[in-house]
Amino acid sequence: MTPHRSERGFALVLALTAIMFITALGVGLMLTTSSETIIAGFFVTSEASRYAAEAALERVLADLSVAPDWNGLVDGSIRSTFVDGAPGGVRTLSDGSTIDLGQLLNMANCQKATGCSIAEMNRATADRPWGGNNPRWQLVAHAPLDALSNATMSSPFYAVVLVGDDPSETDNDPTRDGSDQDNPGSGIVAIRAEAFGPRGAFRAIEVTVARPAGVGQSGDYNDRARQIGVRILSWREVR
Repeated sequence: MTPHRSERGFALVLALTAIMFITALGVGLMLTTSSETIIAGFFVTSEASRYAAEAALERVLADLSVAPDWNGLVDGSIRSTFVDGAPGGVRTLSDGSTIDLGQLLNMANCQKATGCSIAEMNRATADRPWGGNNPRWQLVAHAPLDALSNATMSSPFYAVVLVGDDPSETDNDPTRDGSDQDNPGSGIVAIRAEAFGPRGAFRAIEVTVARPAGVGQSGDYNDRARQIGVRILSWREVR
């Protein structure tokens, strides 16, 4: 018995509907997989930028541990050897994007890209509420992270480290580390380590560090704080 024409038409419509459904399901699965891959890639890059910032921070802590005093770091006259030239100008990242070291420093000191006046750096704001004791950040280190590995590994990240006087000081002189024992910020500096990577990846870490009492006087080889000559007082990731 030959199927009725309407039954053949119904079967064709049903088959086409099933094909469309399966196709849509396959496309959806492909998009989901692709999205998850992209999200995972961004997560990995973000975490890598945090490790890059921490590596640059550790490098500068080593410099602080051997500095006879920290005034040269606070006033900008002493810099780390972890640099790739003058402390200014534009740097090009591995993906072709750029960062301007001068603008980055200005943003840290007065929240604008152009030059900062003393009055602007001393202005009390939500981010810098200490007025005359606001840190005047100095570019102490800035270079591709590859420079830390002596070319034994390749990294797409560029690291920048800023150092400033501890804002808890009370001498209203952010260009020198306080020497008065009654000054709560004496012997303490603030450090900000930043890492820039591909696709806008960025992480920043801020720490305050101090010289531990009796540096070099400990007979305990395992006393790492005394070995490196710095002690971390606070640590936070800047969002």
